[in-house]
Formats: sequence, structure tokens, C-alpha cells
Amino acid sequence: MNRRRRVLVLLICCISLLIVSLDNTIVNVALPSIGRALHAPISGLQWTIDAYTLTLASLLMLSGSTGDRIGRRRVFQIGLLVFTSASLLCSIAPTLEWLIAFRALQAIGGSMLNPVAMSIITNTFTDPRERAQAIGVWGGVVGISMALGPVVGGVLTDSVGWRSIFWINVPIGLAAVLLTWRFVPESKSEKPRRIDPVGQVLVIALLASLTYGIIEGPGLGWTSGLTIGCFAVALLSLVALIWYEPRRDEPLIDVRFFRSAPFAGAAAVAVAGFAALGTFLFVNTLYLQDIRGLSALRAGLCMLPVALATLIFGPLSGRLVGARGPRISLIAGGTCMTVGGVLLAQITPTTPIPALLAIYLVFGLGFAVVNPPITNTAVSGMPLSQAGVAAAVASTSRQVGQSLGVAIAGSVVASAAGVSGFTRASHATWWIVAAYGLLVLILSIVSTSGWAMATAERTAARLTPYEPARSR
Repeated sequence: MNRRRRVLVLLICCISLLIVSLDNTIVNVALPSIGRALHAPISGLQWTIDAYTLTLASLLMLSGSTGDRIGRRRVFQIGLLVFTSASLLCSIAPTLEWLIAFRALQAIGGSMLNPVAMSIITNTFTDPRERAQAIGVWGGVVGISMALGPVVGGVLTDSVGWRSIFWINVPIGLAAVLLTWRFVPESKSEKPRRIDPVGQVLVIALLASLTYGIIEGPGLGWTSGLTIGCFAVALLSLVALIWYEPRRDEPLIDVRFFRSAPFAGAAAVAVAGFAALGTFLFVNTLYLQDIRGLSALRAGLCMLPVALATLIFGPLSGRLVGARGPRISLIAGGTCMTVGGVLLAQITPTTPIPALLAIYLVFGLGFAVVNPPITNTAVSGMPLSQAGVAAAVASTSRQVGQSLGVAIAGSVVASAAGVSGFTRASHATWWIVAAYGLLVLILSIVSTSGWAMATAERTAARLTPYEPARSR
């Protein structure tokens, strides 16, 4: 392909990332309106977010390997059609239960987009320098979606209604389907990974049962049989996953990766960092609209410091990682997120807006600089043949973190009653955000140390593609 067509392929792939990422932030702003229209409790609002992020987290690696096997363009187009159709269904959902179901369907389509699009980009840009530039543009789209999501969501919710936030995906998705058919070449992997059905079921059981127990625990009672049963299923699924995966020649998750401290640290940083983000987006939306009485648009505008920090400092952090390694960015991000959480714990229903925006900027700066080095840290020291799988695990960890953040924060808020109760509960969630930030800081120091890099080298030396651990 000539350069013009390669750039066009990149733009088509970026469109898919934009609508999938946009759906995370745009729905958060509309949560209070959705709650009032569909008479949804806090747990219902949690499921509106987590049905999307959990499904994404569960299916990202399966969709990526399916694209390698049957054709990346084919899977990409199917994903676009499913995502677009589900978005239309979300806009006409008659009840909360149907909305949650359609959000899960959206995520099934979304899981076919991002990992497959990254494979398309990797195969389209064969020159290392061009590929690095293309991946940089790809990463910048996340910042654009965060900047656009709150504002666009606020405008649409205030002017047309919450259902309109899903309409925006329909024309963009259909245009992307046609452009993909016309310009994106088909490609497959010469040695695609086999599907791991048992591992896939165990991952879904682990994430679904853990999240259900956390979200529904306040209503059912933490000592109820169903709640305890959910946590037991999650524990058993985790144990079974750790036991079963090393015994497969081509596992869904190669547990040997976690012998590398940078990889394990990056996965944990992704969970903690995105748990902080999920908590912030969920609780802050309720605080601004339900407690301070702001409109959806004004609430979206208040989120601009976080979005702009991600848009501006995210790429700068990426350049710093390329020049100096991930350690500086990770430590700076963990520090800012910790300080941001402590400052958020001091806000009240009457905190002046300028002070509020300054606090949001501190938190946003932390998230902005901590996100780019996650994938870099995960793949550092890994053999080139395993880098794609390592990056997929890092992406999955992001979605898991956001799901757990919303689940835990919502469970704390669900126990509150009235403005004073919500204020106390939100203070608790902000201290949890500070704890997430502190965890990011500690993990960043440990996972980028000399000892950690030595474990990465030892792990890389022992890894060969698709070699079962039992053979050693």
C-alpha cells in the first residue's frame, strides 16, 4: 500500500477506538438522567457501566486471536456492525434490564475492534518508525475521546435526552463499515493461536461472580448465601485458572508471564490506575449533578481538566517513556493520583468550582502520565513473539480495573442516604482513590527496579512461543 492508503487505514482503525472509548465517558455523564428515566438504583447504574467494561475485559484476547485465525478485516467489520446495532438498541431500551443487556452486546462488538485494529495497524505499517508513529496517533485518540465524551454527552443529554448519546455511534459505525470494506486489506496470522474455551469460561466466571458479589453485596447483605457464593465462585475460578492454563500448549493467559516483575507490576498498575479512574468518573458524576445540582452539560464541562490533561500530557508521557523509560512517568503518575485522592476527600457540596477544577487537574495529570507506560512496562523484556499477548493482558487489566472501581465505589455509595450520607460515602470513595494512587506509586517503584528487570530477563529467556510449562 502507498502511504496515503496506509494513513487512511490508520484513521479507520482510530474511528473504532474513538467510538469504543467515547462510550465509556459519554455514558457516565448521562447516568443521573438514565437513573431518573428508568427508575434505576445505584446498583443499576453500576451495571450500566460494568456490563460494558466487564464484557470487554472478558473477550479482548479471544477476539484478537479470532481475528488472527479467520481474518482481521472480517472480524473488524463484524465488530463494527454488532457495536452499531447494539448502540441503536440501547437508545430504544424500554427498561434498565434491557439497557444493561444491550450494553453487554455493545461490548461484544467493541471487543472485536480494538485488539483487531491494533493487529491491522501492525501489519499495515511494516517500517518500525512509521509503526511507532501510528501507534502514537492511536494512543492519542483515547485522550480525544476523554475530552469529547463529557462535553458531547452533556450537550446531548441536556438538549435531546439521554437516549441520544447512543445515536452518535450509528452513523460513525456505518461509515467505518463501508470504509473498512473499501480500503482495509484482509490479513491473517500464519500461526494463529488456538481458542482456549475452558480458560475463557473461567475468566468470565471469575470477573462476573466477583463483580456481582461486590455490586449486589450491599442489597443482599455481605453475609448472605448468594454473596458468599459469588466470592467462592470467583476464588475457585481463579484457582482453576492458575492450575489449568500452564497445562495448555496455547493458553488464553500464559501465567508464566507473571514471573516477570515488570509485567506483573504493569498489570497491577493498570488495575489500580483504572480502578481510580472508574471510581472518579462514577462518583463525581453523581456528586456534580445530584448533590451540586449542575446540569449534564455543566457537569461535563467540569470534567474538562481531566480530559485536557489526558490529551496534552498523555503524549508527552509517551515521549518521556521512549527517551527515559517508564519509571519517571509511573512514579509521577502515582504521586499525582495519590495527592488528587487526598484533595478530593476534602471537597464538600459547597466547594468553590475553581478549587474543584484545580483538584480535578491534579488527578487528571496523574492518570494522564501513568497510562502510556503501562503497555511499555508490560512488554519490556518480553520476546517479540510474545509482546502482542503481553499488551493484550495489559489492555484487559485496564478494563478489569475500571469495572472493579465502579463496583466498589457504587457499593460504598449505595449505603448512603440523603445528601449528608452521600457526602460521607463519597469521602470514603475518595480515600479509596488515594489508596489506589499509593498502590500505583509503590508498584511503579518496585516494577521498574533493577531487580524487576532481572526477573524480566530470566522470564524472557525461558519463554518460547506456545511452549507449555509442563515440558520443562
